[in-house]
Amino acid sequence: MDQFAHFFSDPIGISSLTAVVAAAAVVIGGVIRRRNNSDRNQPTDEFTELVKEALGEQIEEPEPEIGEQPETQSQTGAKLDVPESMTGRMSRLKARLAGSGSFGAALVNLFGKTNISETDFEQIEDRLLMADLGLEATDELMKRLREHAKVLSASEPAQIRAALRADLLELLDPHMDRSVHYSPDGPTMILVVGVNGTGKTTFIGRFARLLVAEGRHPLLVAADTFRAAAAEQLATWAQRVGAAVHKADHEGADPASVAFDGVKLGIDSGADVVVVDTAGRVQNKTTLMDELGKVKKVMEKQLPVSEVLLVLDATTGQNGLQQARVFAEAVQVTGIVLTKLDGSAKGGIVISVQRELGVPVKFVGLGEGPDDLAPFSPEDFADALLAQE
Repeated sequence: MDQFAHFFSDPIGISSLTAVVAAAAVVIGGVIRRRNNSDRNQPTDEFTELVKEALGEQIEEPEPEIGEQPETQSQTGAKLDVPESMTGRMSRLKARLAGSGSFGAALVNLFGKTNISETDFEQIEDRLLMADLGLEATDELMKRLREHAKVLSASEPAQIRAALRADLLELLDPHMDRSVHYSPDGPTMILVVGVNGTGKTTFIGRFARLLVAEGRHPLLVAADTFRAAAAEQLATWAQRVGAAVHKADHEGADPASVAFDGVKLGIDSGADVVVVDTAGRVQNKTTLMDELGKVKKVMEKQLPVSEVLLVLDATTGQNGLQQARVFAEAVQVTGIVLTKLDGSAKGGIVISVQRELGVPVKFVGLGEGPDDLAPFSPEDFADALLAQE
């Protein structure tokens, strides 16, 4: 006993004991966190029931057939088609972009000439502007092209392509953070905004497909209560990909209330990602800002919003940039989703919209299929733009 009394009366002994207890607490806390994270990867019974409900709904207007795909089984036992691998997806989308009439091919052809006239430069400048590169970025690129013309030989195509690729990459800003920021504590809150007709709901369905393929458990929230078919379209996607869905039980419900209830359901049911769809048809700018601001505010009463993704139609050009400005004022946009890049020469919109908002393009859509969505890669994009048609 005397030894124990001496130990606890000795400051060194007390410090040693404190260090041991602290170390044990760290170890135990780490085990608990690992268990919690492990449990979070397993859907709760309530979430599984939500998915079963989504899979069992009768959809009046189903999406077009996906086509022949391998099948797997969800946690509910329902058969679901397996999404295309990311490697295959990126290769296919890259090839599709390369054949879309890109302005990059025109740049390569320009430097394949032995003599480049001022008319050639003017034609290239016009093409860049038509591709929605924007005035400032076009001026920068044209200045570099003129410098290259003075030093690069038309007999060195590899050197020419490398120089052009470096120029395009710099304009695309490859150092921007294009990852989706998932929350380590509780469900990740993602708000999706954009004008109706840009492909918001379709993006959410494709995005949910990627989340399920990664082993995540998304809940899709139909807070677009102004468009009658929006909730049904979201339910269709949930049924196809094996996600849960929350929608209002009556038409004309308050979007903010639907969002609030959806977030609460996501937390209570064990979803690890909650994706909220919003309306894009408003009468004026003030209405839009008020409505979206209210939806975001009620979501954040429960958990922080990790991502606000703005969906833009790449074919709308300068009109799309005007939309981007309005949405950026309404909510703090963290990433851009560009849809409908297929079959157009509007690739420059990637550069101009990033410059306009100062936020990265995170996803691109290049077709109508369920797998025609991929994370945006500046390197692949530059290579596709410079591919020969």
